[in-house]
Amino acid sequence: MNINTNTMVSISEANQNFSKVARLVDQYGSAVILKNNTPRYLILEFNQADEQLSASTDDVLAASEKLIARNKVVYEELAK
Repeated sequence: MNINTNTMVSISEANQNFSKVARLVDQYGSAVILKNNTPRYLILEFNQADEQLSASTDDVLAASEKLIARNKVVYEELAK
């Protein structure tokens, strides 16, 4: 995941000024809250959550094809 450095906010700043975090989300679509200088929390607009959390059909098919190719011998044995 690529993170825009303009959207990074420390946890203490987010705690003191949450409206700033909300404005960043409105402007950039997301904000990252840092804890101990490490990305810890991702804030998204509610309507973007499904898009971010679900895998695309192409990703699922690609993963399935890799698993089938990797375990071809096992699948052939089970098919007997």
